[in-house]
Amino acid sequence: MSLEYFAHETAVVDMPTKIGKGTKIWHFSHIMKDAEIGENCNIGQNVVISPEVKLGNVVKVQNNVSIYTGVICEDEVFLGPSMVFTNVTNPRSAVIRRDQYERTLVKKGASIGANATIVCGHDIGKYAFIGAGAVVTKEVPDYALVVGNPAKQIGWMSEYGHRLEFDEEGQAICPESNEKYQLSNGKVKKL
Repeated sequence: MSLEYFAHETAVVDMPTKIGKGTKIWHFSHIMKDAEIGENCNIGQNVVISPEVKLGNVVKVQNNVSIYTGVICEDEVFLGPSMVFTNVTNPRSAVIRRDQYERTLVKKGASIGANATIVCGHDIGKYAFIGAGAVVTKEVPDYALVVGNPAKQIGWMSEYGHRLEFDEEGQAICPESNEKYQLSNGKVKKL
């Protein structure tokens, strides 16, 4: 039986899993049972996807990323090299907390930079941009640009990944797509 996805010969795919058409799973990656991966995803080298993780369509997972139970990524999410998710707030080696995994939702189009850490239970808004090395310890709004440890918001990003510069009326235009955005009451929306 031919698969509709590609898995490198060194990858381990436990069954049952759901893996969408056109997805590629590269060297030394491990997809654990009951994971769900959408269509046209790219799972880089040395990635671990734990049970019950859900990835939408066109998700790109770069090398050395571990996605633990409790994480849900919507469509078009980018997970940078060696970024980290946690799933227990207060881990201890001698204390079993498998029934205390926290959920983290990464919404459509969000990008998480290399070596960033997402502390569990803090959702990432749609098209948010998490800078490389950031440590996210609270919820990130849609379109927000956050950097640092702990991560702090320093601006807003377009859906094409460009920093938005708002005028006095709270409007901005993406320099690549020419799409317009409105900033009102601390929230951004595309017009």
